[in-house]
Amino acid sequence: MASNALIARLEKSVAEFRSAPSNNDAETALLGALLVNNDAFYRVADFLEAQHFHNEHHRRIFETIVALIKAGKVATPITLKTHLGEGDVGGIPMYQYLIRLAGEATTIINAEDYGRTIYDLAIRRNLIKIGEEMVNVAYDAPMETTPRDQIEVAEKKLYELAESGRYDGGFQTFNTALTAALDMAAKAYERDGQLSGVATGLHDLDRMMGGLQPSDLIIIAGRPAMGKTSLVTNIAFNVAKAYRGEKRPDGSTETVNGGIVGFFSCEMSAEQLATRIIAEQSGIPSYKIRRGDIREDEFHKVSDAVREMQTVPFYIDQTGGLSIAGLTARARRLKRQRGLDLLVVDYLQLLSGSSKKGENRVQELTEITTGLKALAKELSVPLIALSQLSRQVESRDDKRPQLSDLRESGSIEQDADVVMFVYREEYYLKNKEPKPGTEEHFKWQTEMDQAHGKAEVIIGKQRHGPTGTVQLAFQADVTRFTNLADEDKMPERMGD
Repeated sequence: MASNALIARLEKSVAEFRSAPSNNDAETALLGALLVNNDAFYRVADFLEAQHFHNEHHRRIFETIVALIKAGKVATPITLKTHLGEGDVGGIPMYQYLIRLAGEATTIINAEDYGRTIYDLAIRRNLIKIGEEMVNVAYDAPMETTPRDQIEVAEKKLYELAESGRYDGGFQTFNTALTAALDMAAKAYERDGQLSGVATGLHDLDRMMGGLQPSDLIIIAGRPAMGKTSLVTNIAFNVAKAYRGEKRPDGSTETVNGGIVGFFSCEMSAEQLATRIIAEQSGIPSYKIRRGDIREDEFHKVSDAVREMQTVPFYIDQTGGLSIAGLTARARRLKRQRGLDLLVVDYLQLLSGSSKKGENRVQELTEITTGLKALAKELSVPLIALSQLSRQVESRDDKRPQLSDLRESGSIEQDADVVMFVYREEYYLKNKEPKPGTEEHFKWQTEMDQAHGKAEVIIGKQRHGPTGTVQLAFQADVTRFTNLADEDKMPERMGD
């Protein structure tokens, strides 16, 4: 208790000698410029708000100026007088204060600089506020609040502040857009496969999609046992394995090929996921690896695969029951600490929203998919999320999934930039084997031979390109998707 009292006294002592960062001169200079020439407002309109002023009276004055200008009226000391009343500012009547602001105004040329100064100081004050809240909560947090909860709340506030802390928005010249487009094309030319996005390592899929595009929310959906997790694991590891980075002059690293991968495994443990990838890379079935039932030559294959995988930038978070807010905080942290080029979520129905238990699950899924799309855009990386499909698929003769199978799952179809379905005819045929020796069995065997070791990835929606079907090879024992030989490929079904 004595130490707490000492800390309180020290805080009070520091507070007496410190005042919140502000610049009253910049505030009066900007307000004066606005009153003299209302056009000065458009130099700061993109980023400055009344809340950014430290002086309470200046907040009211700025708020009123903005309201008048937006209403198409002229903002002058005379027009403001009616709205601000008869109060005073530091002992000076309001009207006289407005006259003084306008009289001491020099030029509107520096209006934007004044606005940025006011804005930056407001950000600093907010940082101080967040810091003080962190200290107070850490001292007085209830027992049920864990330190990790507090960290996630603080990170969220800091990122919200960082996102709002920009005054470089608004229109850009067409020349700037052209330069950015040319730069993207140049990078695509240098990248493996000459793709505009991140290569999946599955050539036919890359050809139809141009790779995985930054800021895209990509949904891979399918019924259980179709191989959704296997497909996304294969893609994610292909991306991480192809990673190549180059140092920039400022010391940071730029990804020039492949990418750094973050994988949220909400269902499988990190060990199970690693075992799958070892099986896929070594060609030794995972069940044999888990049992230790392998020959010496197979053990060497596993060892070689593990050795090669150890330097791959592939990061796994195996936390179950993760909230969309928690996932967002962890993804931001990974990008800040390690870098990030691809994010995977397996799978979105295992995430939770902010709503209370018992509330509408469709609304909760809508919040989750909207949050995932916002996260992909914020981090500027492709985000692949897996999704389960409803049982209605099983009731049809043709069990290939379609977009309508997603509709009862909130806004998945609406928020996604790309929707892909994984389908394996072989899985369904296995369960329909007729009596051996019959004509039906011969027909069934022919169909099984054609379907064996093959999988379809049906692109049901794609904002930037065609829809259609890509056929891949699938090795069930090592859960590996690979490119099909050219003669085995089936024709595409092109759509809008």
